[in-house]
Amino acid sequence: MMKRKMMAAVLTMAMAAAMIGGCGNSTDTSNAGNSTNTTESSADAADTAKDTAQNTADKTVYKVGIVQYVDDASLNQIEKAIEAELDAKGAELGVTFDYADYTYNGQADSSALNQIAADLVAEGVDVIIPIATPAAMIMQNATEDNQIPVVFSAVSDPVGAGLVASADAPGVNITGTSDAIDVAQIMDFILAADPDAAKIGFLYDKSQDSSTSAIQAAKDYCDEHGISYVEKTGTTTGEIQAAADSLVAEKVDAIFTPQDNTVMTAELAIFEKFADAGIPHYTSADSFALNGAFLGYGVNYETLGTKTADMVADILANGADPATTPVETLDSGIVTVNTEIAEKVGIDYSIFKDMCSELIETVTAEEFN
Repeated sequence: MMKRKMMAAVLTMAMAAAMIGGCGNSTDTSNAGNSTNTTESSADAADTAKDTAQNTADKTVYKVGIVQYVDDASLNQIEKAIEAELDAKGAELGVTFDYADYTYNGQADSSALNQIAADLVAEGVDVIIPIATPAAMIMQNATEDNQIPVVFSAVSDPVGAGLVASADAPGVNITGTSDAIDVAQIMDFILAADPDAAKIGFLYDKSQDSSTSAIQAAKDYCDEHGISYVEKTGTTTGEIQAAADSLVAEKVDAIFTPQDNTVMTAELAIFEKFADAGIPHYTSADSFALNGAFLGYGVNYETLGTKTADMVADILANGADPATTPVETLDSGIVTVNTEIAEKVGIDYSIFKDMCSELIETVTAEEFN
């Protein structure tokens, strides 16, 4: 629609310029040369507009729906990476991936997400990219009958969530990228920094499938190592803040949070509670560390978004079948430490250098640059 509006504006300007040139020629013969130049320029503009219209008509345009579950640093980073890579792949393949008209944010509201799904189906999009597990599950349900391809991003356990039959062979109209994490590795970080840690707090949203599976893995780890744990949950920022206060009161030695969008959204509101109490918050992504957690480990969400867009391009432009396109699981092995928080909680984070592929330093901010 925007392209059509811009094209109409160019043609209108060209016609107006031609009319002005004609008037100048009839009233002042001394400006005849200028009138001729204006008329020629108008003709050139019209030709350019015509060529642009032809090029647009010749180029295949794919309607790409992007559905972000909620507004937070992790998912924002993924969306930006998806859009940038779709632009790059479009230029490379000579096609247009139109996502600007079909990008939505559900704000963690299931009713809103269901309406978004219905709107995208009605608009006849060629693919839907849901970001995060709750959004992916709703988009899957909305496309069961019409078989619109769904390429999810940031789903930690697509098999456990019932999205695909298996990671190697999804078996339906859906595939995507997973941000599954190595929970045991994060727990190892906790013990490396504090070998005497006896009680660990778990902070998460129990309504998110991606969180519950990771928390179970953390519980199993604690049981095997004789470490006690305390669970605190919440489904809103307010509830997460209250849960954070409870963990501080419990005097836990460290806190673990998996890929949890509810906690991610609340991180800026809770990180000072933990830092002031000297409790390190270990998490599953660099975006948590950016928002004030002590450490983030696992997936680079920019890379995840880029890979998601590549899969979309392969399905739409090259005819790849989602049912046989394996789910891509990324684990960068990168540790991101918030140096401001490290100083407050008194941890020498150089101990992690030999436990990861790369150690990155950050300071507290709302969004990535």
